[in-house]
Amino acid sequence: MKFDIILAGVGGQGVLSVASIIAHAAMSEGLEVRQSEVHGMAQRGGAVLAHMRIADGKIAGDLVPKGGADLIISMEPLESLRYVSYLKPNGILVTAAEPFNNITDYPDINKIHSSIKSLPKWRIVQSAVLAKEAGLSKAVNTVMVGSAERFLPIKAQSLEKTITEAFSKKDTAVVQLNIKAFRLGQDAVKEQ
Repeated sequence: MKFDIILAGVGGQGVLSVASIIAHAAMSEGLEVRQSEVHGMAQRGGAVLAHMRIADGKIAGDLVPKGGADLIISMEPLESLRYVSYLKPNGILVTAAEPFNNITDYPDINKIHSSIKSLPKWRIVQSAVLAKEAGLSKAVNTVMVGSAERFLPIKAQSLEKTITEAFSKKDTAVVQLNIKAFRLGQDAVKEQ
């Protein structure tokens, strides 16, 4: 088994947090993980991209080849379109619905959503709405992990355990709110 992921967004959205949760959950199941991060200036609003490769054996390199991604997880819809060339023909794009308006001439969001919907397999997730529903507006990235869960080669229980461990240094209420956000993300993609 080999599974390649592209994670995309802009600085400050938690792209690397999403990558960390997925990587740690995969490793907890005994899978091999290789990850390479590329981010522009690592500043709020700059493009962030992470390549992640998961396998049950040796992995040759860190980078996902163009046309090789099984899954793209994007925290921002315009950024998701930037990396569509990495997606396999039968791969899926899972993206947050809400734009991060960090440029003055941000394209029409309806046109962006239409472009995403023209792909063979996609999910657009109202991640900010779901994070607020969970009771923690900062949990957008945890919603996105939940939204991607059914497409990942990792058990939901492993992801929940990793989320619990990741937030255990904070108040226990924060852990529970993130688990709720994860589950709301799971439910959101079942309806599409």
